[in-house]
Amino acid sequence: MATGFLVEPPPAIARRPLTEADAIDIWMARFLRVRPKDLIRRYGCDPRRLYEIWEETRFPGSRTAALALLAERYPGVAGRFDPGPHRRFSNEPDPRQMSLF
Repeated sequence: MATGFLVEPPPAIARRPLTEADAIDIWMARFLRVRPKDLIRRYGCDPRRLYEIWEETRFPGSRTAALALLAERYPGVAGRFDPGPHRRFSNEPDPRQMSLF
């Protein structure tokens, strides 16, 4: 299977549309700090689908359902993460910076 540093890629997963149950599981995995790379591999989806779920453009309300399920399954984890919505940080320079010159 593995020779030296070369490792065979995992077998291709049959792509299927993500469901609301998948969205709740993806939110729970985010709260439990599972890497997005592992989620992409697990669900066989495009990374953009994860961000659509985290921004709640797809499956709105899945974050609150995941928080309730997480509190039920893992009662001691509640204060160990930020349950807020996903935020994007731009790499673009702030246009207001130009006023400093």
